[in-house]
Amino acid sequence: MDDVFSSCFRLNKPSAKFNLKPLDFDATANSSKGKQHSESPNVNPIPRQVSSASSHRDLSTGKLHLSDSKVYKFTPNDLIDRGVIGEGNFGIVCKMEHEKSGTLMAVKRIRSTVDERCQKQMLNELDIVMRENTSPHIVQFYGALFKEGDCWICMELMDTSLDRFYKFVYHKRHQSIPESVLAFITLATLQALDYIKSTWQIIHRDVKPSNILVSRSTIKLCDFGISGQLIDSIAKTRDAGCRPYLPPERIDPLRATKDGYDVRSDVWSLGITIYEIATGYFPFREWTSVFDQLQQIVEGPPLRLTVDRLSDNCKDFVNTCLNKDENQRPKYKKLLEHPFVCKAKESKQAENTAAYLSEIIDGLSENTDTFEMYYYLPPNASASSNNR
Repeated sequence: MDDVFSSCFRLNKPSAKFNLKPLDFDATANSSKGKQHSESPNVNPIPRQVSSASSHRDLSTGKLHLSDSKVYKFTPNDLIDRGVIGEGNFGIVCKMEHEKSGTLMAVKRIRSTVDERCQKQMLNELDIVMRENTSPHIVQFYGALFKEGDCWICMELMDTSLDRFYKFVYHKRHQSIPESVLAFITLATLQALDYIKSTWQIIHRDVKPSNILVSRSTIKLCDFGISGQLIDSIAKTRDAGCRPYLPPERIDPLRATKDGYDVRSDVWSLGITIYEIATGYFPFREWTSVFDQLQQIVEGPPLRLTVDRLSDNCKDFVNTCLNKDENQRPKYKKLLEHPFVCKAKESKQAENTAAYLSEIIDGLSENTDTFEMYYYLPPNASASSNNR
């Protein structure tokens, strides 16, 4: 979900550690088939699938924390649907308005297989996250509830996703994202990932452009914690089909174990993400099966970013993230010291980046074109030839 969860309450004690790892769900997971789809705002509304699990009982009244002074009890009937703005394999995202306060928000509706006990635990954990969050690069959560088994997660409405943002720049404007902006995006995402790990002991597990959100002034990370638990309850991490941003250690059956990965899994996914937004293309050929994915990622040659217009520091950062040996991949603290992201900490970078973000968002607001789910490199082409 979108950015930093603004704290609804400031607790005068050190940041607590919460065990928000995936729950052990009893319900059978529905395996996702085919490619993992990015959320696209250009989709037609789709009907919400109602869970048929007999163990579900609606927890359809929730608490909406809009600010310290604006807290409301709410039900789905208090939200006015303003249209679908995103779709994924596990549900949809709608723009909605809270009728009483007039607040616009994004509401992620995730098809759920979890029972009432797990629902209550998830809502309690979300409440903790909302109260404890102090990061500026994690989307703000307002509240959540379960309706007919499906989870409705209310969060800050951002302007767009990084997925749409980069596709507009490269495939509509036929330009490239400046390296200084790439560095700012990387720094913000790294800081968010480091925060959720150090504060809540959460590994994101699904870092990709559609889970990084963009406003006119900042970058925020979404979709972890409760959302990640729900997604894992539907498609277990080992059985989710072709999930394009998974690292080798989560794909290779000879290396994969139940607890066989750590934050360096997210580091790989971050490397793929930065590679993609630095070139305008997803770095692998289109996969026809999980076995094809295995061959390219695990057995194929190491992936290297070699675009001439990018600095050595930028290329080194991405290539370091894409080391196939997870033991040689650095963790967040080390990456935050890399010269590529250190440059983004300079005082003028935030101001310059905000001006660029605003310019692209203005263009996107007038754009009526749709984008492909993935843009693959043309046959016999390499990312090094993409020097726009």
